[in-house]
Amino acid sequence: MDRVQGIRLFIRVVEAGSFSKAATDLGLTQPTATKHIAELERRLGSRLLHRSTRGVTPTEIGTLYYDKCRIIARELEEADNLAALLQSRLRGSLRISAPVAFGRRVLVPLVLRFMRQYPELQIDLSFEDRYVNLIEQGIDVALRLGRLADSSLGARTLGSNPWVLVASRDYLQQRGTPQAPQDLALHDALLYSTVQGDDRWHFADRAGQPLQVPVKGPLRSNNLSALLAAARAGFGVAALPWYVAHESVRTGAVQALLADWALPSQEIHAVYPSPRLLPSKVSGFVNWLEGRFSGEWWCQPG
Repeated sequence: MDRVQGIRLFIRVVEAGSFSKAATDLGLTQPTATKHIAELERRLGSRLLHRSTRGVTPTEIGTLYYDKCRIIARELEEADNLAALLQSRLRGSLRISAPVAFGRRVLVPLVLRFMRQYPELQIDLSFEDRYVNLIEQGIDVALRLGRLADSSLGARTLGSNPWVLVASRDYLQQRGTPQAPQDLALHDALLYSTVQGDDRWHFADRAGQPLQVPVKGPLRSNNLSALLAAARAGFGVAALPWYVAHESVRTGAVQALLADWALPSQEIHAVYPSPRLLPSKVSGFVNWLEGRFSGEWWCQPG
């Protein structure tokens, strides 16, 4: 038995607390498993396991050796995953979560392209605006917008999600076009309650100087599509992500406002349950997404 197989056998004996169970799990006979562990102890010159009628437990040295062996086994698994990724053999089920609007407008066309490239994967795609618990929900990777809270999750920043101020031509003809953020005090604001819930919009000029302005208006919603529909219908001025507003700006249904002032952008992150031992299907998908959110990505077809 080579050293790698010996390490896996030792780990299994410790975790099962039994030579017979470990041997069965690894397709060995109990005498073979016992012989190889005895050889390992002779080579190391230390007793690694206590044997008794109640089972097998690690000695103090055995516990330390087990911890190191676990690290080696994880690194070997990671190397195997990397090899599978490099061979482009992504298989199994990949569960992906994303915010509703971003998922429907941006992620769906990207995922469909990814599926054509990796047909051996089965994709489970779910959309929720609340942050789901990845481990409890069995999510492999989530796309999240904005600043991440400190956590034990793994994450990779993929790009930036910029916002824009828009209103319809009819509304602007009736109420006038704001020339500076302060002018918004005279306008009806359509408020996105998830981000702009404090009734203040935040801007920065071309030099990066910040400015906050209070706003109010006839509609508040946690749904971006509802705010876009209200802006298109002439009910007021809306702050929206470019990926939501782009098509309506392109067709002239709404106009982009205050070109000299920027609304805060959100970072786009891929988040996964652990920063280590990333399955090849997850790392493959995250790697594939890199570069998709650079430049004016919202103008590009999925």
